[in-house]
Amino acid sequence: MTHDHHVPVDVTVKFTLVRHGESLDNLRSVWAGWRDSDLSNHGKAQAEALARSYANTSLTVIYTSPLKRAYTTAEVLQNAQAVPIPLYTSPLLREQNFGRGEGQPYHVRKEPGLSLAEHIAKGKYPATHKRSQRFPDGESLDDVARRADQVVRDILLPYVSKAVEEGTHGIHVVVVSHGIFIGELIASLLRLGGGKTETSYRGLRNTGRVLVTVTAKRDTEERSADTDFLRVRIVQYNACGHLDGLVRQKGGIGSAAYDPNQKDIRSFFQPVKGSRAK
Repeated sequence: MTHDHHVPVDVTVKFTLVRHGESLDNLRSVWAGWRDSDLSNHGKAQAEALARSYANTSLTVIYTSPLKRAYTTAEVLQNAQAVPIPLYTSPLLREQNFGRGEGQPYHVRKEPGLSLAEHIAKGKYPATHKRSQRFPDGESLDDVARRADQVVRDILLPYVSKAVEEGTHGIHVVVVSHGIFIGELIASLLRLGGGKTETSYRGLRNTGRVLVTVTAKRDTEERSADTDFLRVRIVQYNACGHLDGLVRQKGGIGSAAYDPNQKDIRSFFQPVKGSRAK
């Protein structure tokens, strides 16, 4: 005699983490964390290429840092979706705050024998190599990690909980943020699934994207804690296929600030889209 009983199916939620398009500060090689730099024209073109690559992908929601370089990138992505989707901002998604180092030239090497404080006294802001170090009035990497943990707990995990409770499939959340912060967010997600976090997830290109899947068991008998039923996997890292063939405009135009009031000539030959709530 057989017993026909329903076995709950595991659910998987996709999280795509995207670094913003090229900003003017990226071109200046300065410390740019909370500084609100505009996209360059090339950065806008990168965002458009990213958006085209997702035009036929059904996204659920976009979360973005409120800083212009990220928000503009997210807005372009949102506007390319066939079906309107919500776009939310969160200050938790901002880049590392470099405090008094903001806008200062980026120095890779430290002078031998000088402490960080002594460098700063000389007006130099070298790259720091300890997670606890910070520039005056700024954040350390440990501070950024705490913000990342809060994003996972307050913004991302609720989508996993929703999928588990409702048996929902196909949830795909996009987060548009910044290189250092995304690295800490990946580490936070991996910790959630009990994975190793020794790898440093740095070096994302502008509009480079990371696809992380979180699979949750729906059989509650297998759970003994809130998070031990999660499996976290990095499916893609620094995916940039959408940038293939994209060339910077010549004559300095590509490196100039993107002006949203300056219409692209192609827009005069396209139908007007209905407005969408941001």
